[in-house]
Amino acid sequence: MSEQTNTRSGTAPEGPEPTGGPARRRVVVAGAGMAGVQTAVALREQGWEGTITLLGAEPHPPYDRPPLSKAVLLGKAEGSAFEVDFASLNIELELGVEVTGLRAADHEVDTPRGPVGYDVLVVATGAEPVRLPGSEDLPGVHLLRTLDDATRLRPLLEGQRDVVAVGAGWIGAEFATAAREAGCRVTVVEAADRPLAGALPAEVAAHMADWYAHSGARLLTGARVAALEPGAVLLADGTRLTADAVVVGIGARPATGWLDGSGIELAEDRSVVTDDRLRTSLPDVYAVGDCASFPSARYGERLLVHHWDNALQGPKTVAATIVHGPAEGPVYDPVPYFWSEQFGRFVQYAGHHAAADELVWRGDPRTAAWTVCWLRDGVLVAVLAVGRPRDLAQGRKLIEKGAAVDRERVADPSVPLKSAVG
Repeated sequence: MSEQTNTRSGTAPEGPEPTGGPARRRVVVAGAGMAGVQTAVALREQGWEGTITLLGAEPHPPYDRPPLSKAVLLGKAEGSAFEVDFASLNIELELGVEVTGLRAADHEVDTPRGPVGYDVLVVATGAEPVRLPGSEDLPGVHLLRTLDDATRLRPLLEGQRDVVAVGAGWIGAEFATAAREAGCRVTVVEAADRPLAGALPAEVAAHMADWYAHSGARLLTGARVAALEPGAVLLADGTRLTADAVVVGIGARPATGWLDGSGIELAEDRSVVTDDRLRTSLPDVYAVGDCASFPSARYGERLLVHHWDNALQGPKTVAATIVHGPAEGPVYDPVPYFWSEQFGRFVQYAGHHAAADELVWRGDPRTAAWTVCWLRDGVLVAVLAVGRPRDLAQGRKLIEKGAAVDRERVADPSVPLKSAVG
């Protein structure tokens, strides 16, 4: 659910925008995750008649990522391939082709197979996990981002091994949940003083820390990793944790290294800077999904949203602008949405909050179902719902409307959120 922000504004490309037009025009989509696949599909749905080429770095058919930390990891599913008939949509799908560079002046991207020319380029290369220094190629140290990662980890869970998860963020909690369900002995180490420190305030995250113990997982906070070695994690306080497997989940950053030197504008967080129609600073180049940040008029800042719903919604704006031009393309300013399944709880979040926003409890966090709302000048801007999906659905609609709400009614869990409008 992490939403990183900065205040740099996107710049629109110069020159004429491409339109549907002649069939010879070629859109190249770099990246075959959710954002890339949905962009290709949306282009056809919007009426693009030209060539569409989808470049995927992995050898596998494009797949959905959320099941990797759940059904695929636990052996309940062999994969999570998208149900898209690329051939019938006349989408050229090229797998095992990683983009390595962009030469905008030539309208080409570089790949190990040679350059690929484009009339329009959509950057959808997603995010890559942050690695612990010294963990590269170390036996027994794993990430959980790709299908291959989940496939490698699955036998370890089946063997009910001792596992250590580094990082108590969303991915760490989901992995710990799956590992405990499989019968593993689980220790989670977190450098901060609480889980989800980068996403939620201490007063909220403190209640989620109890979920680990209740599930049988051991959570160590304020625990910094000093070194990794085969079969063990060494902490800064001298503690040595033995492990058959170590899973590192300390965050992700935009996979944009291949754009260095291309002239495209990148933010300090390495995201591609786009305008409100997801156009980049280069002509005929768009960016969407986990690798792109966009200006939000709703929240008054630039957002980088590393979540599934953003990768699903953004492609609609990109496709409409490519096909119909910026005058017809919709402005992209969504209400961010995220969900997580952990320790027997369904956690949902909608919106975006800042430290200065007023936090309102809705229900008792010591129970199985509760909600937190954030208000800004009386307007609902974010909702975190644990086991209360109706709160999330109604709250999301209120956020979309920019609705002012009555604080007392918001705080009463017996009052439907939709009835809390001031």
